[in-house]
Amino acid sequence: MKIPSNISTLLAGIALTLVSLWFGQNHGLLPEAASEEASLVDGLFNMMMTISTGLFLIVEGVIIYCVVKFRRRPGDTTDGAPMHGNVPLEILWTGIPAIIILVIGVYSFEVYNAMGGLDPMAAHGMPQQQAMKMPGSAIAATLNQTDKPATQIAEGVGATPAQSPVPDLEIEVTGLQFAWIFNYPDSGVVSGELHVPAGNHVKLNISANDVIHAFWVPEFRIKQDAIPGRTTQLQFTPKLVGTYPVICAELCGGYHGSMKTQVIVETPEEFNAWIQSQQEVANSDNLNRIVALNPQEMSTGEFLAPYAAEMGINSDTLAQLQHSHH
Repeated sequence: MKIPSNISTLLAGIALTLVSLWFGQNHGLLPEAASEEASLVDGLFNMMMTISTGLFLIVEGVIIYCVVKFRRRPGDTTDGAPMHGNVPLEILWTGIPAIIILVIGVYSFEVYNAMGGLDPMAAHGMPQQQAMKMPGSAIAATLNQTDKPATQIAEGVGATPAQSPVPDLEIEVTGLQFAWIFNYPDSGVVSGELHVPAGNHVKLNISANDVIHAFWVPEFRIKQDAIPGRTTQLQFTPKLVGTYPVICAELCGGYHGSMKTQVIVETPEEFNAWIQSQQEVANSDNLNRIVALNPQEMSTGEFLAPYAAEMGINSDTLAQLQHSHH
């Protein structure tokens, strides 16, 4: 029994949809989601993967079908049928991609806003109080104040006053060739690793000393440029205890590939213990430096005497040096 073409097309469409939906949710291409904000990016990526899978199967399926169905048969020397275009088909394959791009654009903009982005439309023709109440109004008021320097405008990016919660922990991040430096202003700790407590909202103030860098943690789904002379920001909430790589995602020089460190997500108790241990180490180092500088308030001769003995320097040696100098 021959299946009508409309039924076979419907069945093929259902199968295509099911395969696309399954692969879009089970592709396994993303790393572990270790922050609260990661699910927003994952949802957008999964939707794009679903649409991409469907389009790939449609295009490749039509190509394979046409190669088999309309191939030249043995002994057929005739020309192909003349084609002068198909307006409905051209409208269809132009309209569908346009709709897909529009949907993805709106969705991605909502994700960007939810992670602390900005809404450029809020800065045009809208009162400041109303703009600040709307999602995505990160720097609407700042943009309207053109007398402020560019540094202050840049500091608003990624920090939506009406949307972002007050951070539990604020950290100063500095990028330089070829390392990341993390400063905890509340405790005075400086580290080459980023330690954060799980479940706490963290705010990073990011800057650069030399060239443009990019702070990227794939497991957190966050990335922000570090720009010389400006301060950019990132806000996130780590949720899984563990160690994750911090990568510079901007070509910053010959050793760019080695500009790596790690973010260590700890329980609040472990984080507090780490802060305390770092403070103790810093205080101990400072004390040792003071003691080594001039222990017991010695005179210069008394302080240098042991070192002179180790080097074999005595009064006779000094006399010979003085005699040769004259």
